[in-house]
Amino acid sequence: MCGLNGIFAYGDTASPPCERELLRTRDHMAARGPDGAGLWMSEDVRVGLGHRRLSIIDLSDRSNQPMHSNDGGRVIVFNGEIYNLPELRRELQAAGCVFRTSSDTEALLHLHAQMGAAMTDRLRGMYAFAIWDNDERSLFLARDPFGIKPLYYADDGSTFRFASQVKALLAGGAIITSTDPAGVVGFHLWGSVPEPFTLQTAIRALPAGCSMTIKMGRGAEGPNSFISLPGEMARGALTPIPEPDLAVCIREAARDSVAAHLLADVEVGLFLSAGIDSCALLGLMSDASAQRV
Repeated sequence: MCGLNGIFAYGDTASPPCERELLRTRDHMAARGPDGAGLWMSEDVRVGLGHRRLSIIDLSDRSNQPMHSNDGGRVIVFNGEIYNLPELRRELQAAGCVFRTSSDTEALLHLHAQMGAAMTDRLRGMYAFAIWDNDERSLFLARDPFGIKPLYYADDGSTFRFASQVKALLAGGAIITSTDPAGVVGFHLWGSVPEPFTLQTAIRALPAGCSMTIKMGRGAEGPNSFISLPGEMARGALTPIPEPDLAVCIREAARDSVAAHLLADVEVGLFLSAGIDSCALLGLMSDASAQRV
């Protein structure tokens, strides 16, 4: 868990991002990232990015964020973990990319340089991130297909703000606070606020499996869905599994998923509830790792 935030003054008449607002928003998320804090402002002071870090992969300071690409043309803030990092890293190195860290954050920078918005097609993991492209003068945001990692934004028509938490955006002090009836009604109907609504009229959630691009002088394009899991099921895109094969398929899928989730440079533990599900996960972890769980 990390915390990310940023301000992009994309409108011609927009005021430059306020560093104090960036810091207030960032540090409201200190509990999300106790291992480090970073801040970056563009040379023209049109975009600023903040980050609170919880170190999981490459614990060294070289993987602190905001992180710059080797050529300085891209800057990223990222929350989450990319589980197919080893595969992506091999592919990117084969394509000539030079890594200076062992982090998944840097892999995202290289992947965006190669594929742009289509990079989400290659990601397996839980993530929310924002990448500033200095050449295109644009900000790209994306959120994982299951919506595991949160990402919220506010756009007043000339300035775009985003953060990992609604309360962090409000802590910045620049967003008009008014209650959204749709968010309130949704909460009372379903027990949670349905996306993309929040309890604030000015703040929206980037839906799961969606991305956005905000361009200088033009504003936001999107949200654009790059995958919808309910949609895939509705149109029959998922191949049915014959009943005799179900047990084997489920076991192999679970084994593969658990093995991928063990990717870390810190100890990985498991909360046990004494139920079948957590005990099964413990067994799969023991099978997949040479280390004592």
